[in-house]
Amino acid sequence: MGADNNSQIRQAFYERLAEQGLAPLWEVLHNLVPATPNTACGAAFWSYREIRSLLMEAGDLITAHEAERRVLVLENPFHRGQARITNSLYAGLQLIRPGEVARAHRHTQSALRFIVEGDGAFTAVDGEKAYMERGDLILTPPWQWHDHGCEASEPTVWIDGLDLPMLAYFAAGFAEPGSVEAQQTSRPIGDSRARFGVNMAPVDWRPSGQASPVFHYPYAPARDALERMSCAEAWDPVHGLKMRYLNPCTGADALPTISTFLQMLPKSFRGDVYRCTDAAVYFVVEGNGRTKIGDAQTLWQKDDIFVVPNWAEHAHEADSDSVLFSFSDRVVHEKLGFWREQRGAALFLD
Repeated sequence: MGADNNSQIRQAFYERLAEQGLAPLWEVLHNLVPATPNTACGAAFWSYREIRSLLMEAGDLITAHEAERRVLVLENPFHRGQARITNSLYAGLQLIRPGEVARAHRHTQSALRFIVEGDGAFTAVDGEKAYMERGDLILTPPWQWHDHGCEASEPTVWIDGLDLPMLAYFAAGFAEPGSVEAQQTSRPIGDSRARFGVNMAPVDWRPSGQASPVFHYPYAPARDALERMSCAEAWDPVHGLKMRYLNPCTGADALPTISTFLQMLPKSFRGDVYRCTDAAVYFVVEGNGRTKIGDAQTLWQKDDIFVVPNWAEHAHEADSDSVLFSFSDRVVHEKLGFWREQRGAALFLD
């Protein structure tokens, strides 16, 4: 039997399998069980200086009330039309102008916002307000009411990060609009940090979910912690000094599906090559430098945003003292037992 004839017989067989809702595993096994991670995610970069004018123009075209959330989606070019920045995460830039309110709602997706510019806007979460300043991290845990308002004289912009693609994959998303634009404040400002943010908790408190009971992580103390570490800690050859935002009551990640980090790179830092299974979204809080991703270089400066794909070799270099905020789905990788990292030739399994 000739090779051509055998191929035709197999193809006819496959067509009969398809009619019965069947498929031959041997034809796709190499894609389903790859030797190394196979990702559709690619490196991406946004210059805030270049896109800020478009965000402000969006403010002229649509109100926060009309839009509910006035956001420009940061869409990875390798995921065009899918409203995602990595395989599993969504990101966007949200604008709120003086006097505006982004009405209350809640959803099962976990969300973070990292403040890019502006002081005097607020987020209210489950009855508590937090006024936002540049560099602050604000969390909205799953199914908690939240709304935003701007009491400042200038607009406020932040990065939104959500696990939207993850929940869409599991078809597990729920949402509910609020009955009022702004929820009634029921707790004083700073209440959650007072209760849980000083290594203490109310004696009979029990967690109601996996997210941190603290939802406001101000930049100033986090930046100070990195500065103090720099006086005593050795600089990691890959990360410089890198810290993870945690749930103070459990020591776990602050959100159940998104890991969040803040790291410092000193001037003239030249990081070692590194890769890991989670794709990460970076925001440049301070400084300027570059990140080598594979054979390409991403030049970055203050306020820029970039993506390092899954299992991509990369190395950070800083031309001035720099601080980077980043988020990824690493916490999910770790919970499910498939997170890996590699420094040079050494592969580390968690």
